[in-house]
Amino acid sequence: MLKFPNDFFWGAAASAPQTEGYSLSKGKSPSTWDQWFKLSPEKFYQNQGPTDTSNTYELYGEDIQRMAEMGMNSYRTSISWSRLLPDGRSVNTEAVSFYRAYFNNLNANGVEPIINLFHFDMPWWLMEKGGWETRESVEAFTFYAKTCFELFGDIVKYWTTFNEPIVHIECGYLYGFHYPAIQNFKKAVQVGYHTLIAHTSAVEAFRKSKREGKIGIILNISPSYARSEAENDQKAKENADLLNIKSFLDPCVWGEISQDLKILLKENNLLPKTQSNDIHLISQNTVDFIGLNYYQPRRVKAPEEYNTPAKMPEDFYAPYDWPGKKMNVYRGWEIYPKALYDVAIMIKEEYKNIPWFVSENGIGVSNEDRFMDENKVIQDDYRIEFIQDHLKELHKGIKDGSNCFGYHAWTFVDCWSWLNGYRNRYGFYRVDLENNYARSLKKSGLWYKELIKNNGF
Repeated sequence: MLKFPNDFFWGAAASAPQTEGYSLSKGKSPSTWDQWFKLSPEKFYQNQGPTDTSNTYELYGEDIQRMAEMGMNSYRTSISWSRLLPDGRSVNTEAVSFYRAYFNNLNANGVEPIINLFHFDMPWWLMEKGGWETRESVEAFTFYAKTCFELFGDIVKYWTTFNEPIVHIECGYLYGFHYPAIQNFKKAVQVGYHTLIAHTSAVEAFRKSKREGKIGIILNISPSYARSEAENDQKAKENADLLNIKSFLDPCVWGEISQDLKILLKENNLLPKTQSNDIHLISQNTVDFIGLNYYQPRRVKAPEEYNTPAKMPEDFYAPYDWPGKKMNVYRGWEIYPKALYDVAIMIKEEYKNIPWFVSENGIGVSNEDRFMDENKVIQDDYRIEFIQDHLKELHKGIKDGSNCFGYHAWTFVDCWSWLNGYRNRYGFYRVDLENNYARSLKKSGLWYKELIKNNGF
């Protein structure tokens, strides 16, 4: 039997915009998602917008009872910036009451709240000013973070600043998937830089708040694997890791931006605008822990054609279709559990063996009702197999000395997923959209309960 460390964090992860509902009521102002759905509903799967979420605003108490019954000892979600501070300055007292009740309920049931500040949900009032393209976003985010620490720091001990900052950078400013859906490498780098400075500024605010607890950041880590040992393929791998992994991991853990990354950006006229105090801010505000989201690896090869200076990341590395891959055909993602071991060892050997946890891992599948048995329980053996295979590699990494303190699955109950709506389901609990978001336990939820009870499998 594979046993995990004592006091290991077993739980799940979600976000405010994907679960709460009431996206334009209860005092909340629009986020980019609310406004984009209003402007272009046809972009959203089956016209499922931000209002079509899991109604956690009303059902959190019942969900927390289910978490406790499952044995979960931790849960990660986020605060909605535009719910707490609808205009950026004035506190929405109804939101304060909601979040305090929510987090107190988690604590009362032995479920440690890990609270994230930003999960792709830029307030529309700030987006109209340029969003993360503007330096003003740093000050606005810092004020928001300080407000959260003041209002909830007595009941929340684990904080994270951003979830997957690479996503709002590349999806919003490179590939056109998220609002504002533009393609501009220079702007993308500036957005990334302001995000990094906002993160470090929030860490500084947390330290100054004197609140007990720890603060980190959640990064999506897709390790790069080169097509071959050839020098140009290895260079492509190095560039992919510089842009997608080291860009945030290095400053967050080591307190400095990679020199190789600076050189790469400078050679391609991509360096961002900075301020003189930024270097000090980055160096003095490293994190206490890292959350790492892992779903799929990144397979790369040297690009056959490329622009100099670069116009897109693909000028540095091209995707490689590895013939030996196993796929999640519903999501279009490769399933490669071994990468989780590689990530564990990377953190151990290259990042001071900083405390870290798997903050997301899971499999999304379409039309899951196909797998419902006569008792209306979804037999999602594919989810059990997916998690089990990844936990085997994680356990191996821990055994080899990596300082991992937890595992969070994505997600506890089926949730709304941006442009994809409810196309792919990830939860341990099914959500019935036709019946007031009623929950029903899947087979994987029963399995996860046993896993937690045994602290292994």
